[in-house]
Amino acid sequence: MAELEPARTLQRTRHGRVALDLGTARTRALTSSGVAIADRPSAVVASPPVAGAADPVRPIRHGMVADPGACRRLVRLVLRDVQTAGDRSMEQVVVGVPVAASPSDRRAVRTAVSEAAGCGVTLVEEPLAAAVGVGLDVTGSRPFLLLDVGAGIVEAVAIRDGAISDAVAIQLGATTSAGLLPYVLDGVVDMTAALLRRLPAQLRAAARGNGLTVTGGGALQAQLLNRLDTVLRMPVSTPPEPQHATVRGLMRLCQRPPLASGIAARGR
Repeated sequence: MAELEPARTLQRTRHGRVALDLGTARTRALTSSGVAIADRPSAVVASPPVAGAADPVRPIRHGMVADPGACRRLVRLVLRDVQTAGDRSMEQVVVGVPVAASPSDRRAVRTAVSEAAGCGVTLVEEPLAAAVGVGLDVTGSRPFLLLDVGAGIVEAVAIRDGAISDAVAIQLGATTSAGLLPYVLDGVVDMTAALLRRLPAQLRAAARGNGLTVTGGGALQAQLLNRLDTVLRMPVSTPPEPQHATVRGLMRLCQRPPLASGIAARGR
């Protein structure tokens, strides 16, 4: 049976490491020598096919594995999108996980990806990877705030000294093509403001000065950005292609092992 949607056209390259962003709505991958991102819906057909069942199986919920078997099939499909005949075996997959993921959630991701890829798996918390992906200095002592707006989970984090020092999250039940529903949008803004207030006074001023960076597929919702700017009274910015921030950050970590080793140790 045909899959739901082909991946975007991708330049085929030889590679040993793959960055993998398992999203609730879309899954993306990038190789260490690739120049384009494989991007497909986070859905697969039922296996075995169920008679009369037209709905796809969606293995990721709230950014976490809800169906391990379907997740393995999804990972195999997206890895196939970045491979071609003659590629050497993958050495490592660096995959993002929500900060809110429990130890059992993280084990489920590691197991599903390692079984599908047949190689080692390194976990990195997604907002930290997104910060690396947009070029923020995650190792600096001055804190900054990042809001990662996904289809299944929204996480606001404070980052300094190469780690997430504080984090809050909202799991989403539904989103629309226009972005967050109004009541959810208000909750996200209030959550981010509460995180800012929780910072020690001496760090809060520095965080305000650095501004808030918004990433993820929901980062282009103008109403969200306007509300954040009004309530927080600090600079709010969105990078180009914010939906690709996490997968680009994961790949940059592949290319910078010393930085990745320190960050990954906190994402296990």
